[in-house]
Amino acid sequence: MRIRSRLHGLALTALLGAFAAAMLFPIGLTLADSLMSEAEIGRNYDLIGKMVDAANGGKDAFVNLKLLPDWLTFGQYAQVLILSPKFLHMFWNSAGLVAPIVAGQTLVGSLAAYAFAKLRFPGRDKLFLVYLMTMLMPFQVTLVPNYLVIDMLGLMNRSAAIVLPGIFGAFGVFMMRQFMAHIPYALTEAAKIDGAGQWTIFARIVLPLAKPGLAALTVLLFVDYWNMIEQPLIFLQDAAKQPLSLYLAQINEAARGIGFAASALYMAPMVLLFLYAESYFVEGIQQSGIKG
Repeated sequence: MRIRSRLHGLALTALLGAFAAAMLFPIGLTLADSLMSEAEIGRNYDLIGKMVDAANGGKDAFVNLKLLPDWLTFGQYAQVLILSPKFLHMFWNSAGLVAPIVAGQTLVGSLAAYAFAKLRFPGRDKLFLVYLMTMLMPFQVTLVPNYLVIDMLGLMNRSAAIVLPGIFGAFGVFMMRQFMAHIPYALTEAAKIDGAGQWTIFARIVLPLAKPGLAALTVLLFVDYWNMIEQPLIFLQDAAKQPLSLYLAQINEAARGIGFAASALYMAPMVLLFLYAESYFVEGIQQSGIKG
């Protein structure tokens, strides 16, 4: 029985390892290609999707994928970071949009989640159901009402057109409510008996216990809004105000090396944030009850 269970464990580990390797392969390939010269990238990728002509035998042509460049070069990174100010300009545009959205939705979501999880008031569950319904609607469904409201408020082509709807998004409320619902009522009731008010209970008891949930929410919100495409395309017509998520689509085929370097730099903030908050992130997802 022990041998069988060990074999099952080894098989499961091998399967998960192969799955992880398949998921990480595009990232490794992007990093490797970002360190190649433009000429080497051209040799490796010029044959994608093409057919060799009849003079060469008429055989299919395959892309030559390499994880190790012939010669290491950082020319693409120098081009992106030093010689081309557009990348850094759009990077700070993204930071200026994502930072207030993450901070604002975390704060608003925590306050609203505390009310939904720990306070009793008429219509609480029905109101929370409305929040869930708005979260289930895709962006395309609410696009026209959002556009009309933003245009009426005079926020078109301004960062507030993206930041304000992001701050009051429903996902933060939902996730933090699920997390705070697992905090025992005995703790809050004991604090009430000791004379603590709602603000004291929230700030000194519930919020410190909700740190894993806050970390998980921060990571998920950052990844979501760092990668946003539709909102800046529609609400920010001025290219000088658009975020980094739109930069890669503007790179032409002649600058593939720059595209790989920009992709690697684009992924870096998300990877670093996840590695920094990994333990809190996993714990927060588990305790909030959200399934992948």
